[in-house]
Amino acid sequence: MRDINEIMPKIPNMKWGALTNKYPTNKNVKELDKMLPHDKKWHTVFDFEDQVYVDDVRVWKKDADKWT
Repeated sequence: MRDINEIMPKIPNMKWGALTNKYPTNKNVKELDKMLPHDKKWHTVFDFEDQVYVDDVRVWKKDADKWT
């Protein structure tokens, strides 16, 4: 299986990129900006009601209303 960073396009001046299962809001992007390293790589983010998977790592939501 190929790494997502081999498949996704390189964007000039990109901090990071994310493939999400929901359309991200500005609030979500700001939260992801805090979590994800600024390494010009793509990350997969699956956002569910009580948890989020970032690159296959599960993160439990402390407050479910925070991400909606």
